Formats: sequence, structure tokens, C-alpha cells
Amino acid sequence: MAKIVDWGKYNYQKTKQLQKSRQKSKPLDLKEMRMGLKIGDHDLSVKLRKVSDFLEAGHKVKITIIYRGRELAHKDLGFKLADRVKDELGETIVVDQEPQFAGRQINFVIRKK
Repeated sequence: MAKIVDWGKYNYQKTKQLQKSRQKSKPLDLKEMRMGLKIGDHDLSVKLRKVSDFLEAGHKVKITIIYRGRELAHKDLGFKLADRVKDELGETIVVDQEPQFAGRQINFVIRKK
């Protein structure tokens, strides 16, 4: 047994359904937080609060630690800062991409558990 369908009407309903489902889905963005090597305690806490807001909204966050001038001689300080950021955010995060040194910066990506 065959069913006769108005193709135009069927196609229209299908596209409307797709549009509706796209409207409801929210794309997960990759947010970025940049900080220098000599960031102060209060500045760091403000930035980490903003990172927490991004994570609560369901975004991934790329954290970039930037080296300026002679700071490149002290690469280990950047990795210590990255560890400090991970410690202060606590157990609520998962590190998607471990800290990597690239050019004049260290990058790593985190997301909510």
C-alpha cells in the first residue's frame, strides 16, 4: 500500500521543525581568559570568578598565560600559575587540554565536570 503525500507541504513542515530545534539548542562556545605572569591575587580572583560563571553557563574555557619581555626566562612560573588556577577552581573542573607552552604563552582548556 502506498501513501500519496504533498511533497511541498511535507518539506515545509520538515524545515520548520529543523528551524525550531536549532533555535532551542544553544551552541557551546569556547571562552578565553587571558592573564599575565605577574597577575595580582585580587585580579586573579576576579578572573577566576568570571571563569566560574562561564563554566556554570556550560562553556569550555581556554586559559592563556602570556609572557612579556624577559619573563620568558622563567617558564616554570607560568606552569605554577596554571597549577594555582586549577587548584583554586577545585574539583568542579576537568582539564581537557593540559597546559602547553606555545610561542610566548601557555594555553590550557578546562570544562565543568
